[in-house]
Amino acid sequence: MRHHVYLAPGMFGFGRLASYDYFVHLRRAIESRFAAAGIDVAVHTVEVPPTASIRRRSARLVDLVSRTAGTDGSPVHLLGHSTGGLDARLVASPTVHLPISRGALDWLPRLATVTTLSTPHYGTPLASFFATVSGQRMLHALSALTFIALSVGRPPLAAVSALVGLVGQLDGALGIELGVLDRSTNAILSVLEPARSDEVRAYLEAIKEDQGAVIQLSPEAMDLFQAGIEDRPGVRYQSTAAMAPVPSVGGIAKQLLHPWQLVSSTLFATLWKLTAAYDERYPCAAPFAGEVAEAMLARTFGRSPGARANDGVVPLRSQIWGELIWCGYGDHLDVLGHFPDSREMIHRSAERGDPSLVHRDWMRSGSAFDRARFDELCDAVVRGMLAAV
Repeated sequence: MRHHVYLAPGMFGFGRLASYDYFVHLRRAIESRFAAAGIDVAVHTVEVPPTASIRRRSARLVDLVSRTAGTDGSPVHLLGHSTGGLDARLVASPTVHLPISRGALDWLPRLATVTTLSTPHYGTPLASFFATVSGQRMLHALSALTFIALSVGRPPLAAVSALVGLVGQLDGALGIELGVLDRSTNAILSVLEPARSDEVRAYLEAIKEDQGAVIQLSPEAMDLFQAGIEDRPGVRYQSTAAMAPVPSVGGIAKQLLHPWQLVSSTLFATLWKLTAAYDERYPCAAPFAGEVAEAMLARTFGRSPGARANDGVVPLRSQIWGELIWCGYGDHLDVLGHFPDSREMIHRSAERGDPSLVHRDWMRSGSAFDRARFDELCDAVVRGMLAAV
């Protein structure tokens, strides 16, 4: 019997863009593990407007499943990264109301698992910043840089330096003169020029035109989401949670001889600081993660991580939902396989003539995430999927 796994991307993510598959490493990891278990699997990726509302994104996910899962009763698994995890939870909820056709949810009795990777179940302070005028421009530039960095390697140094200069002007209240921001962001985009591709241009325009999810991911809005969404009985909910080491001046200073790594580390440090903001009224976490999860966190990190621990985009404790199946040091993109590869693996991939095998890093977090951790995470994900059937 063939299993169907559906991958939903997050805020900076996409399905396939200009021939680059955002989930290439996770897709291959899932397929290889199902094959090793002697089980047929079809892995699908949903194409969604990257920053559109969770409800709009969820309707796209429903449409894809209803068109591709067939009617043979085979198991269905939803896996979402970042915002994509919220899309999956909304679709699975017994209380869901979506703008979809009648019968589009007939497959729900076959739903076996909902897996969330680095998902802001309780919101993220970074969304509150991205919802500002300044943050909207920065989100646009970050999205462009993320695509370039993951698809072709290092973005032009001038582009990343411009963004670092931009975020460096943020004051304590996260304010910045709009004119300065506009000039800085325009400088970034003019250097990158990914807009030569109509496909990439459409992706960036979608981010500017619809940022519903940005508002919805704020801690205050997610407080309401939690009150209205229910878990579906009989479905296994599992999650992974990651955090990066606290950025330090000394750690960034070590990159002085490597300009690309220096600006990348500086950018990550800025995002980490924004995400570490804390409000006691909306703490981006459950009061208690559960005995098993708390024991796993303490065992992995040698202590119980606090409320400010995060992966550069989402607080660690906001990422826990259902059964915590993996936790460790890593940043928001590491868990998808976007981490720095060793020279040996880069050489080996080149010999095989397949550049997509190379794991490319984006923002340097100092987490030391590697293939071994990625394999552990993927083992846990697929093990949970198979155990639910």
